[in-house]
Amino acid sequence: MSPGHGEGGDAPGAGELSAVDAARIAVAALLLEGVRYVVVAPGSRSAPMAYALAEADAAGRVELLVRIDERDAGFTALGLALATGAPAAVLTTSGTAVGNLLPAVMEANHAAVPLVVISADRPVELRGTGANQTTVQLDLFGEHVRFAADVPAGSDPRRAVETALSAATGAFEDTPPGPVQLNLAFRDPLVPAPGDRLPPESGRRVYRAPRGPLALDFPPASAGLPERRTVVLAGHDAGPVAEAFARAHGLPLLAEPSSNARFGPNAVGPYRIVLDAFGPDAAQPIERVVLFGRPTLSRPVSALLARADVPSALYQPVPVAWYEPGRRTELPLDNLADLADFAGRGSAAWLDAWLLAGAAAQHAVGVALAGTALSGSAEVSGPAVGALVWEHTRGQLVLGSSNGIRDVDLAGAPAAEPGAVVFANRGLSGIDGTLATATGIALGGRQETTVLLGDVTFLHDAGGLLLGAGEEEPNLRMVVLNDAGGAIFGLLEHGAVEAAGRYGTAVDRLFGTPHGVNLAALAAAYGVAHRPVSTTAELAGALAEPWEGRSIIEVRTDRRGLRELHVRIRAAVGAAVAGVLSAQ
Repeated sequence: MSPGHGEGGDAPGAGELSAVDAARIAVAALLLEGVRYVVVAPGSRSAPMAYALAEADAAGRVELLVRIDERDAGFTALGLALATGAPAAVLTTSGTAVGNLLPAVMEANHAAVPLVVISADRPVELRGTGANQTTVQLDLFGEHVRFAADVPAGSDPRRAVETALSAATGAFEDTPPGPVQLNLAFRDPLVPAPGDRLPPESGRRVYRAPRGPLALDFPPASAGLPERRTVVLAGHDAGPVAEAFARAHGLPLLAEPSSNARFGPNAVGPYRIVLDAFGPDAAQPIERVVLFGRPTLSRPVSALLARADVPSALYQPVPVAWYEPGRRTELPLDNLADLADFAGRGSAAWLDAWLLAGAAAQHAVGVALAGTALSGSAEVSGPAVGALVWEHTRGQLVLGSSNGIRDVDLAGAPAAEPGAVVFANRGLSGIDGTLATATGIALGGRQETTVLLGDVTFLHDAGGLLLGAGEEEPNLRMVVLNDAGGAIFGLLEHGAVEAAGRYGTAVDRLFGTPHGVNLAALAAAYGVAHRPVSTTAELAGALAEPWEGRSIIEVRTDRRGLRELHVRIRAAVGAAVAGVLSAQ
């Protein structure tokens, strides 16, 4: 995935550029190549770039954000790139500071996000000498970057910057967009000349790529296409083209929440449970699968795509970063005409069967969740939270990994039109940096943003709540499902091990990671508004209220019994779907 490495200039010698002059050239080149946001982590070796960026910021040519934690700085830049669709940069000093960017770079690699890492470094004469904060920084990210350049101290960095930004934005043939590294060495002095100063403040231009929920419209599929029992799977980042294709071809649409295709008349909500009703022994078995985007959420979908008796095709008009060529079984097709020939068109009976099953399943899920809320306890469950957040969110929605996005996938009812632009870190599906990513998305998108995440994901990135004095505050609402630990493992095989009791409390300790953190006190420490809720009515009321700045809605619940709830939901859906299909 890496086209190559480069040198930015000749070895140090007479007439070399000063550190600040080289930095000014680098900043000018970055702005010329489309970078409009830079997240800066403080440090001494990176000072020349910081001063040059401060000059550009004062001139209104770039927007600077400052974060003291490099990991959060990296994920904030990732969020800015996701929201704007343009390359965003992060600047760090040398040493371990650079290593803290690895999680964000890995996510950007697999999600094809144009993240530009600017790592400051010692000059060549200090490398390998034991000089403080000096290590091997070039190639630190290995195959996770599309391009890496080591620019010697005193050299002109323009060529390296231009090549890096070309690689980051996907200008290289057969290479998707993705992260790049510019390793800039600086030699003392690292500060501006005595006579230098910031330019006069000018009006800041707000950089925002207008982006809202989209819907496309395709003409109906040709009547000459054969009728086939095809389903359209819309994985992460599939886009509205998946919905338009399914609607035009009369095919059921099975769309993950972060596909930005989970809407329209053909969308089936709890599809992952409904799939069993259309298996190989069903009256109407699935014949073919058309895949848009990357499927990341459910084992039933993975099992369907792994079936040798069900041909599948992947719509891939541009290179993608999430798999290596030849490593998947789907037939890659780069145009919709060929995809239409493969998919055919659905008969009225085929689509009706799916829509009836989907409606029955959605109703069964709702009844099961309502029954849980009314019986035994007033606490609300994860799927109920997911359904309400999905229903009420407008603007931008960020879904955390683990159970949050799966709860929405299970219980979030598809609407007639898309309600929000949905983001999620599904490149590697980690919980790292979720708050920082959401902050970058909120600032880059310049609109209200809601993030749904679990308590462990929240605590993993509690540092993402820290904004320095004078830093812009995003319009960000954080919905935290607090069940005092990690509930997802209880829904996997580990839940059965725990239920058997053969390992005592080890499963809960090792996987559930229980805690007693006071989230209200944590929010107060960071100056963020906090509101606890424990029922669906309270949550619906909180979600319906307008807000400004940052706020936390803490949904307190109990993860005990979650595995049994999912068993009841599956049983209720199975019975409801069997009932409507047998009546056809």
